[in-house]
Amino acid sequence: MVEWLFVPAAYLIGSISSAIIICRLMGLPDPREQGSGNPGATNVMRIGGKKAAAITLLGDSLKGLLPVYAANVLELPAELVAATGLAAFIGHLYPIFFGFKGGKGVATSVGVLLGFFWALGLAFMATWYLVYKLGKISSLSALVASTLSPVFAWFLVGDEAIVAASAVMMVFLLWRHKSNIQRLLAGEESSKAKG
Repeated sequence: MVEWLFVPAAYLIGSISSAIIICRLMGLPDPREQGSGNPGATNVMRIGGKKAAAITLLGDSLKGLLPVYAANVLELPAELVAATGLAAFIGHLYPIFFGFKGGKGVATSVGVLLGFFWALGLAFMATWYLVYKLGKISSLSALVASTLSPVFAWFLVGDEAIVAASAVMMVFLLWRHKSNIQRLLAGEESSKAKG
């Protein structure tokens, strides 16, 4: 039963907002009160530049990767590994330390997918990069990569729990990007779209 502590621990780790902490340390405005109001790497880049955004991106990815990696190292059951990844991801979206108002989850989901299986995370990143190179729209890249992630999980991992976790993250990512989807459908989304 002790191994199930990975799930609440992963949620607490996911609840640590890299964007808010990095902005405070670097003397930048609170990302919840500037730009799009979203505490994520895209908004941090908007208000603080590439360095701050890169550190935020790394932090958000690691909090998804590390709990899952630890669960895999300890050879926990796939269902528990999947639940650990989901908990970290949900923690980012709804952080207990910051009034349950978190980011959109792209970077953290990449970390989780890398933890599930490195090739799964790389497939997500490669898809994001390819779509971005073609369309120059970050949100579209994230949406396409997220939508394909359960398919990648099915072919690269095959475990039902991992596929299900990937699908749940996809649904949340689509939901969190609903305003971006509306702008895409209206032809109003740009490479500088709110994120």
